Amino acid sequence: MESKLIEKKLKNLKADTMAQFGIMTPQHMVEHLTITVKIAYNRINIPEFEPSEKQKFQKRALLDSDMDFPRGVVAPGMNAGDLMPLRSANLDEAKQQLIDSITAYNAFFESDTKATTVHPRFGMLTYAEWERFHPKHFAHHFKQFGIW
Repeated sequence: MESKLIEKKLKNLKADTMAQFGIMTPQHMVEHLTITVKIAYNRINIPEFEPSEKQKFQKRALLDSDMDFPRGVVAPGMNAGDLMPLRSANLDEAKQQLIDSITAYNAFFESDTKATTVHPRFGMLTYAEWERFHPKHFAHHFKQFGIW
């Protein structure tokens, strides 16, 4: 994952940037992306599971096409209208944690290019699949705040 481009885009995100859709604040969005990256390199471990047929269809539809990440999708484990508690002291700290997580993600997959890790909705993903997922996910949330 290209951390320099993400860093450049994040410079345009301020604590008072208004969302164009959704309920997240800028810091919630950055922390949400950090969690997703950490899941991808097993820093946050998700139990392995067999995705349903619907989940398999959604995975193929998103990862094997030019389809944009859909709006209104609720993160696995969350209820519509809920926000996770903030973990960082401020947005700048959250941004740095995201960049650090991307660095760790890249190192993880450089050390084991055949590794697969669990996505909370799609089940096991390869590095190539994560590399298709993350750009769509990041673009979706960066569009949410007008920085894409």
